[in-house]
Amino acid sequence: MTAADLAQSISRELPYLRRYARALTGSQTAGDNYAAATLEAILSDRGLMAGDDTRLSLFRTFHAIWQSSGQPVELEGQTPQEARAQSHLRKLTPNSREALLLRTIEELRYDQIAKVMQVEQPEAEELVQIALSEMSNTLSGKVMVIEDETIIAMDLKGIVLAMGHEVTGIARTHKAAVELAHERRPDLILADIQLADGSSGVEAVNELISDLGDLPVIFITAFPERLLTGDRPEPAFLISKPYSEEQVRSAVSQAMFFASTEGLSAA
Repeated sequence: MTAADLAQSISRELPYLRRYARALTGSQTAGDNYAAATLEAILSDRGLMAGDDTRLSLFRTFHAIWQSSGQPVELEGQTPQEARAQSHLRKLTPNSREALLLRTIEELRYDQIAKVMQVEQPEAEELVQIALSEMSNTLSGKVMVIEDETIIAMDLKGIVLAMGHEVTGIARTHKAAVELAHERRPDLILADIQLADGSSGVEAVNELISDLGDLPVIFITAFPERLLTGDRPEPAFLISKPYSEEQVRSAVSQAMFFASTEGLSAA
């Protein structure tokens, strides 16, 4: 592969590496720092991209850097909430959360996860199951759903309730979302991008964050790459449509670890 072909191939996969990185750290800044370090390593040693396809090599290089950093990352100037989240993360089985994200959010096969994490496939499968068990039973909180399609909204509500969380309500428009959140502040928001009245779920979320303070948000979209351009503040958690129940459960569990409110309770 020529240098130009490699650069083009990496460029196609980079938005998804950035999505994975920020889901691990709960921070756009920290996630992008890790992604940048990955690119720097590859520029220094193109041999890192040899062997597997571009995506697996890129994620494998990232994972090696993430592991060597002594993850989870400690950020200067952490808020008390961020510090509590990092403390929570340290209690999880090592590598389990990474395996879960690679499986559910990035949709890698178990044999691919094993290559990325440099483990045997049975260990990769076990790590995913451990993560599902540990994360789903740790925190419960209040979740608001912003979704204009009734069937999808009810499906999301059912998944969230089955996880032991409370659903504060479902909003179909920007205006309804703002009103609902002000009536009862959620710990987490699940939001579609395009809403029933033509309004933007992103704009609704931005208004809520401006009014209520920082909130973890999971965006659900058929075009995740459109929100991963690096041109503006971007969401830490993205689910691609069509989604699976496993993806939603994983993203909700991840996002709850970074919730900035005091309303979460230990299960």
